[in-house]
Amino acid sequence: MAAFVSKDPTDRAAFDAHWAKILQSPQNINRTIVAEGQVVGHIACFPMEGELEITYWLGREFWGRGVATQALLKLLQLIPTRPIFGRAASDNPGSIRVMEKCGFKVIGTDKGFAHGRRGEIQETILRLDA
Repeated sequence: MAAFVSKDPTDRAAFDAHWAKILQSPQNINRTIVAEGQVVGHIACFPMEGELEITYWLGREFWGRGVATQALLKLLQLIPTRPIFGRAASDNPGSIRVMEKCGFKVIGTDKGFAHGRRGEIQETILRLDA
């Protein structure tokens, strides 16, 4: 379901440069998701056009176990600022549901180019106010 990936996900140098930039920014909060004693994904909060936005990625074998929901709840405890926004591909109900379980409400849709899908897709926009 990962739609928003790099243009060439096999380009390790581009991946490393992208993550170096993310990790160097003091405005970003980045966490590793660990379950069953192993790294299973990542979660982050970052500024985007003057607003805070969350993102996460979880290995497919851990979907449907509540791991992403628990990771998002823990991340939200670190961030007192509201509102916080989240986006998910509209055809990814699992990711939308994770945010809804954490109190996010759907506020609209947008279209964006998704390299992982090689085209423009509809994304659902959610907001957490409290």
